[in-house]
Amino acid sequence: MKVILLSDIKGVGKKDQIINASDGYARNFLFPKKLAVEANNENLAKLKSKNESKAFKKETELNEAKKVAEKMKNIIVKISVKAGENGKIFGGVTAKEIAEALEKEHSINIDKKKIALSETIKNLGTFTVDVKLYEGVVAKLKVHVMEA
Repeated sequence: MKVILLSDIKGVGKKDQIINASDGYARNFLFPKKLAVEANNENLAKLKSKNESKAFKKETELNEAKKVAEKMKNIIVKISVKAGENGKIFGGVTAKEIAEALEKEHSINIDKKKIALSETIKNLGTFTVDVKLYEGVVAKLKVHVMEA
């Protein structure tokens, strides 16, 4: 019997996967525990529309991320900090500060976790930072750290 899984089942399959299950297994285990539904025309149509909706949403998010990446290419974020001699900063510039400055200056809201800093910036100058916007979309952002 062909069934559509409603959740991941170890050793059987993943959610929204169509599998062949024995009649007894389907009727006595999968259906009563609401782990699967029969793969009839109605349920197959629902699954297809759900997958199309997911694909459309993913494509829309990807296009938005590409637009933001293109916009960020020409942006320079300026951050003012207190510095001592030799251009050393007291503390450091973190991803959180970069995200806040980006939103304040350019109205682009980016989660601080998406800003890839190997370590905090501890010197004055201009740095290029990677921003992971979406799967496979990485924007380069210029950060100019200057003395206040």
